[in-house]
Amino acid sequence: MDKPQLTKIISVIAIGVVLGGLILTWDKTASPTSPGTTHETPETKDKMGAKQGNTQPEPGTGPKGGKLFTTDGFSVEVTIFDKEVPPQFRLYLYENGKPLPPAAATVAITLSRLGAPVQLFKFTPEADYLLSDQAVEEPHSFEVAIAAEHNGKTVRWNYSQVEARLEMPDEMLESLGIEIHIAGPATIKPTLKLPGEIVFNPNSIVQVVPRAPGLVVAVNYEPGQHVRKGDVLAVIESQVLADLRSQLRAAQRRLVLARITYEREKQLWEEKISAKQDYLAAQLALNEAEIALDLASEKLHALGVRPEPELQAKNLTRYEIRAPISGLIVARAVALGTALKDDVTIFTVADMSTVWAEITVYPKDLGVIRLGQKATVRATALDVESEGVVSYIGALVGTQTRTAKARVIVDNKEGRWLPGMFLNIELVAEEIEVPVAVSVDAIQKLHDWSVVFGRYGKYFEARPLELGRSDGRMVEVLKGFTAGEQYAAGNSFAIKADLGKAGATHVH
Repeated sequence: MDKPQLTKIISVIAIGVVLGGLILTWDKTASPTSPGTTHETPETKDKMGAKQGNTQPEPGTGPKGGKLFTTDGFSVEVTIFDKEVPPQFRLYLYENGKPLPPAAATVAITLSRLGAPVQLFKFTPEADYLLSDQAVEEPHSFEVAIAAEHNGKTVRWNYSQVEARLEMPDEMLESLGIEIHIAGPATIKPTLKLPGEIVFNPNSIVQVVPRAPGLVVAVNYEPGQHVRKGDVLAVIESQVLADLRSQLRAAQRRLVLARITYEREKQLWEEKISAKQDYLAAQLALNEAEIALDLASEKLHALGVRPEPELQAKNLTRYEIRAPISGLIVARAVALGTALKDDVTIFTVADMSTVWAEITVYPKDLGVIRLGQKATVRATALDVESEGVVSYIGALVGTQTRTAKARVIVDNKEGRWLPGMFLNIELVAEEIEVPVAVSVDAIQKLHDWSVVFGRYGKYFEARPLELGRSDGRMVEVLKGFTAGEQYAAGNSFAIKADLGKAGATHVH
């Protein structure tokens, strides 16, 4: 780089610094204005040749469709370009209506927004325009001051534009029920929402098997009915059971006879009438009769049949199949007249005091979910909700579904949960301290932005936000709002509605 070029660059930088200082000084000394009006100093009026009064002439429209400001034949056209790039100022220069190269003048712009510090923009030549050194953040609602140096002269212009702003006195806030909150630090408890389904607790399901073959003569319950432990589910006639009962009755009678014989032989032996050998033989017979009775009783117990000494002969084949637990009959595989084998499941009974909420866990969420984590289980179709904790997390991902399974044990003593119900399960992922957060009900949609309405004096103005994590109550603000700023929380939609009535548009 040669010395003349370096000298020019240094001169441009120096002029830019001087212009920035001038424009900031001028902006501070300018009289304050209400939103939507322009402001100017007497010096500005003299340089621009403005009419008498408080406002300068409205800018014209330039060849590029921007605002065109002209003094003594020198013009600056101000545009904001945002096609596929962040919005930036592009300035075009003219002399007596003819385009000038962008290096022909040095320009600086300051923006003054409600509730924000003054922002200084510097410009560098690009193609046929001057490009700002930073983006023009939304909303484009601000007071603008322009200072340009051309041919040794400095000229200044100013204008204002208002977007997404609404005047609302305090008394109106009360009548509309709008609450004012202050943005600040908060503890965010993000929740992980996953789908699921209520399933039976397999540890509480019992398969009912007859344990003796026979012919079904009665069926007392249908699937979906509740039973108590010991209720008779079905009755069969079983020849095997008749044989066992006959053996029991025979054993009972043998025992009675053996006991009588034993008592007699014991007495005769004690009176020295009979030999001890006869007494011992009677004692052995008694012991064998007791063992035979115990064996016959145990065979019946194994079938779930209580020994009934007074059972009539005609009822020897009657076999009552009873519910082993209290619960819901899930399935029945028996009908009248069916010839049953002793190893077939005829009823399935489930204890419904607890059920499982089976969670579908996507691979990306496996690192978030953990054992003992609190969970809220909600039915998708009914107003049913329960609390629980994660009791199991599967270590395998299904080859077809590409998901893993986890479960929450849900108390169901009231019987509100039914297998097959679809669920939404919310898990508290973690607690996070964030420096700036606002309430979720304050967020509104405006021009495809997520906004809050900041409170500045008697005005509300939309502030587009970049949002972070949320727990459904508070949401983290990454960009667009600072701690300590006031905003409309409850009923903020009333402000959006009033903006709609006022015909708010997106201004560039």
